[in-house]
Amino acid sequence: MFRPLAHVVVLALAPLRVPPPVVVLVAASCGVAGAVELARGHLIAAVLLVQLKTVLDNADGQLARLTNRVTVFGRYLDSECDLLVNAALFAGLGWYTGRPLAVALGFVALTAVLSVNFNLERLARGAQTSSDSSVLGRVYAAMYGWQDSLVERFVHWRSAGARAYHDTFTVAALAQLGMSTQLALFGVCVALDRPLAAAMLPVAQLAFVALLFVRRETLTQNREVSLEHH
Repeated sequence: MFRPLAHVVVLALAPLRVPPPVVVLVAASCGVAGAVELARGHLIAAVLLVQLKTVLDNADGQLARLTNRVTVFGRYLDSECDLLVNAALFAGLGWYTGRPLAVALGFVALTAVLSVNFNLERLARGAQTSSDSSVLGRVYAAMYGWQDSLVERFVHWRSAGARAYHDTFTVAALAQLGMSTQLALFGVCVALDRPLAAAMLPVAQLAFVALLFVRRETLTQNREVSLEHH
């Protein structure tokens, strides 16, 4: 749903030569504005702003690829703005519900799910983490570098290079829990005035991720037993 809508936006922006980072910043502004509206109790306005953020978030990458302006700067900016918006949305959620600890747990769970999703897909492609000494590069390293390293070390520890945790099924299952899905579910919960459900869904998703890991452990053990038998 969001990708086709974003493509319409891209077709409108491309002739105007709008830089992709500008789209990233506008998307982030919509997300933060949605967080403010949520904290004020204006739920429908918050939901609409968050979904607009998602459309623009899908548009920036498409615009960069279409106009041949893909840069590491844009990738850093996009990732950092996403985390900023998520933090703002959950802060607004905590303010609105008066349950900051429960909401903080949801934010931590969401961050973990998105990190596992990103890194297992990256490992499946054989891509390395990028880093540089630029300001945004250092900010990225502080915000995400430790997460990337933690997931990579865990996978290496459990699979010893056998790709046990980033097979096709695992990557495909986790792909359904990306940012667009997360914000769509967040919007549904808020629109229905079930704000705590928006915080608890990522916790349930984290349990689902754990089940995926258990599945891989079981398959790996069964394969080892089969090899020993042969």
